[in-house]
Amino acid sequence: MAVCLLAPPAVSVAHADIKVGVTLSQTGPAASLGLPAKNAIALFPDEIAGQPVRYIVMDDASDPTNSTRNLRRLIDEHKIDVALGSSVTPATLPLVDVAAESKVPLLSLAASAKIVEPMDGKRAWVFKAIQNESLMVAATLAHMKKSGVKTLGFIGFADAYGDAWLAEIRNQLDAAGIRLVAAERYVRTDTSVVAQALKLTAAKPDAVLIAASGTPGALPQKTLAERGYKGRIYQTYGIANLDFLRVSGKDAEGALFAVGPVLVADQLDAANPVRPVATDLVTRYEKAYGTGSMSIFAANAWDAQLVLRNAIPLALAKAAPGTEAFRSALRDALESTRDLVTSQGVSTMSKADHVGYDKRAAAMVRIRNGRWELVRD
Repeated sequence: MAVCLLAPPAVSVAHADIKVGVTLSQTGPAASLGLPAKNAIALFPDEIAGQPVRYIVMDDASDPTNSTRNLRRLIDEHKIDVALGSSVTPATLPLVDVAAESKVPLLSLAASAKIVEPMDGKRAWVFKAIQNESLMVAATLAHMKKSGVKTLGFIGFADAYGDAWLAEIRNQLDAAGIRLVAAERYVRTDTSVVAQALKLTAAKPDAVLIAASGTPGALPQKTLAERGYKGRIYQTYGIANLDFLRVSGKDAEGALFAVGPVLVADQLDAANPVRPVATDLVTRYEKAYGTGSMSIFAANAWDAQLVLRNAIPLALAKAAPGTEAFRSALRDALESTRDLVTSQGVSTMSKADHVGYDKRAAAMVRIRNGRWELVRD
């Protein structure tokens, strides 16, 4: 795997560097998630609390075996203090064991609650600044209920991402008064979901939820449109990037999903505490990469950096970088995060909760005329 070093100029005291190891899906099916995150990392500060920070970025090609190998290499060869990654849930779940074994804090850039729940000895070393599915499902079902949806069809990835969304949907459906009438799955690399779409349309649901991420999420969206489905289509926050809009084209029109507020930063109310942080990120990112280039996956990485930047001074007060004591102190500092405003919400973590977001971290968004539109009703 290729290694990209994003580092400040060499300093005379090498052991003073804080080393951040990163494994991302820069190639493979999840490249549209990993590349915006890599772009965001290039904007990270090269000094925190007076200490130089070195970022070591590796490509795992969207593969769990590669992500595991990358993290072990980052720990064994580069002696990192903290890890970020990977871009998708299947490539991140095996990192939980590695982080715990090595006692290296891990900030996940993938979304699944399974990465941080249920809390145990292993997950005590893992954190994320990305909303759990339960929060986003609640917002999505609330919109469905308000819109009169009574029956729901589901199609999602046949992996941990799809599993998590389907399980949470089933967990919350009864309370919303909605009935699941069909559930289909597909593989990220599939080139056709016609058979699944035909089964969904035959069930005649009022709405369909697509649980996918990146450009592969466009396949069911386009297929349902081609097959004449006229009900509402909901997606997940996994499709919040320009590549999805490009591939889906006009077939994405009207799709709805719950997502972090950063995606519609300029549409947030002035009193929303997230707005200034989200707007700052959008300004920085689009200045570097072009108007309209902002992606939720860049925000996932940026928010992980905000959580890390908040924790590092506390850890430095107890130990020097490059030591087991520093890594342990950093883990404790991450867990003590309180009222930290990120581009996607306000986080207060605890021993039982390594995410810490509340309902302020979920905004309902509609795709209209190829753009993201905040739903205010």
